[in-house]
Amino acid sequence: MGTDRAGLRLTPLEADIPSDRGSMDNASIPTDLSISTARLRLQWLSPTAIRGLLDGSVGDVGGATVTEAWLAAMAPRLRMRLEQIARDPRRAPFLLRAMIDCRSLRLVGHVGFHGPPGSNALGAADALELGYGVEVAARRKGYATEAAVGMIEWAEREHDIHRYLASVGPWNVASLGLVRKLGFSEVTRVLDEEDGEEIVFELRRERP
Repeated sequence: MGTDRAGLRLTPLEADIPSDRGSMDNASIPTDLSISTARLRLQWLSPTAIRGLLDGSVGDVGGATVTEAWLAAMAPRLRMRLEQIARDPRRAPFLLRAMIDCRSLRLVGHVGFHGPPGSNALGAADALELGYGVEVAARRKGYATEAAVGMIEWAEREHDIHRYLASVGPWNVASLGLVRKLGFSEVTRVLDEEDGEEIVFELRRERP
């Protein structure tokens, strides 16, 4: 699945950047949903921030400089998420966040859910599907694990969600190790149109 990531599928979108229109102006879209962990700030990318990154008017995320290479790689995903929020602002809290190392202010990856509960490989109404990617130079430092735990704890605390999925290619050794380390168990295998065979993992966490 490309970079060190789980559960991120891309779909073709129009090249145009959605403008502030219709549901994008809905007051239900919050202003900031960033999450802090021990080393990271998971900087929520609002519709305004995404549009700025795509049109070149924004050159940093949470104080971390955005490189041309990162933006080129992320542009399809940014457009996809922006279009999803335009169609349904309720998706916004669950979507894309940039991983920023708080000490160095480096952009080391991205993390997020596919959408609200139900937006997952199994269509499970009570589950969130996790996806992430870590920049090559920042791998093997535990960033993905830390970010995943941060997202899961946020979803439990803010939305009382306790079931999580991750779709991982069978060749992706790093991601397979990560989800198993977090306690995910294999539940099925699916055939994705773009990524081929994927293993769907599930994590159920007990309510306190």
